[in-house]
Amino acid sequence: MSNEKRDSWGSRSQFILASIGSAVGLGNAWRFPGLAAKHGGGAFLMVYLLAMLVLGIPFLMMEISIGRKMHRGVPGALRAINKKTEPVGWFAVSNAFVIAVYYAVVFAWVIMMAFASYKFAGLTGTAEASSVASGIWASMIKTTGTTSGYGTFSLPVLGCLVLAWVLIYTCIRNGPQTVGKVVKYTVFLPIICLLILAIKGIIMPGSEDGLYKFFVPDFSSLTEAEIWIDAIGQVFYSLSIMMAIMVAYGSFLKEDSNIAKDAIIIAFSDFAISVLSGIVLFTTMSGTGMLENMTASGIGTAFIVYPQSIVLLTKSGVANAIFAFVFYFCLCTLAIDSAFSIIEGVSTAVADKFHLSHKKTTLYICIVASVLSLWFITGAGLAWLDIVDNWCNAFSLILVGVLEAVTIGWLFDPKKVLKEVNRNTNSFKMPEWWFVTSIKILAPITLTGFFLWNLVALFKSGGIYGASDGYSLASNIIGGWIVMILCIVSGFIVKLVEKSLEKKGYKPDEDVWEDTAE
Repeated sequence: MSNEKRDSWGSRSQFILASIGSAVGLGNAWRFPGLAAKHGGGAFLMVYLLAMLVLGIPFLMMEISIGRKMHRGVPGALRAINKKTEPVGWFAVSNAFVIAVYYAVVFAWVIMMAFASYKFAGLTGTAEASSVASGIWASMIKTTGTTSGYGTFSLPVLGCLVLAWVLIYTCIRNGPQTVGKVVKYTVFLPIICLLILAIKGIIMPGSEDGLYKFFVPDFSSLTEAEIWIDAIGQVFYSLSIMMAIMVAYGSFLKEDSNIAKDAIIIAFSDFAISVLSGIVLFTTMSGTGMLENMTASGIGTAFIVYPQSIVLLTKSGVANAIFAFVFYFCLCTLAIDSAFSIIEGVSTAVADKFHLSHKKTTLYICIVASVLSLWFITGAGLAWLDIVDNWCNAFSLILVGVLEAVTIGWLFDPKKVLKEVNRNTNSFKMPEWWFVTSIKILAPITLTGFFLWNLVALFKSGGIYGASDGYSLASNIIGGWIVMILCIVSGFIVKLVEKSLEKKGYKPDEDVWEDTAE
């Protein structure tokens, strides 16, 4: 299939901004600070930075470069490298699709809270007001907190979910052309919002305690295995790797792009915004006397703990309501880039594989995903989201990383990929010892260890069928094991569809990786 008509980014800045927008999401705003609070503040920052340098940046460069080289989504790119590894790409795509389904619901919750910020107008610093604030989100989503209660439905969440999907489709309906225009605003808006919130947090009395806890390392935490596992997991999730996104974004790059430099810019921008988010949450929580209430649960921090702190910010209910709106609007702008980038990775893979219109493919995927996301706005939705999210990130996402690293590091030649990474750069070249060692040795070993650690923790806490979330056997089989297995076998299902279509005249792409001439 010819690549002559493939869309491309309008400029280098569009690609960088889109990639930063994809990388910077809700995980930066709430999970990163929560993990820092859990693991000794500055100690977590140190481990995270090390993990980003050793594993995150090489993996990011690898995915962008194979996308640009083959001008395909991740299944097509891996097929060109080794036909037998195409199912690995579909594993990544299908897992990303599942993530998109429930991520849109979280996006809808954030939109809902932005609209509901007026509810903070009558709430100021009392215990009663704090209790009311912490219950706003729960009362609006009407959750049972269990995997039963499907009859309960929240109309506000439904309306916000529809809006979320309309926004997602609108942003990516024409691929890089519309994405490039949108990210000019959606990347800078959250930075402006975070700066405003950070300034407010820093000038609050007692904020210095929060800054101390965030930046000063508790070195005793470095001896715990969990800090390393959480940091590595956050790096891979935060940089949007192993989710089909960066390969798709790389496939729209022009041949003269400088991947080595751009990946460094993307990674450190992501880290900087994570740190800025940490400053916001640590100073605000400290200034309102709630520093010890921070948890690694992003949803708990954003929708329960943070509303409690908002009513303690000032003695003016109107000012608190304005602050609430700015905070949740900031989360909206963080969420939308990540949400539409996940769908972009999925639609690019499907459209490339079956030679379909990108715009129509995106529309159909959004429709299917939006229907499936209704499951998560029922009374049982929060519990199911918790289960599926745990499995997608703690198991499927990590397993995708292991398989991608083995594909490039052992079934192919990582030096050929490195050649693509360094093709258009002179001032900075990714060193071979850094890239090859990471992809071929460190990534497979580390991610396999991460996967096994999570598996052992799963067995210890709830038996082979259970999970550490405390949910039932049946719910973990349905939302965990079955979903993961379906993602794993998705590539073989695509192969059956391909064979069926071949009888009707369909011809799959037979591109192969050819070394670029010096």
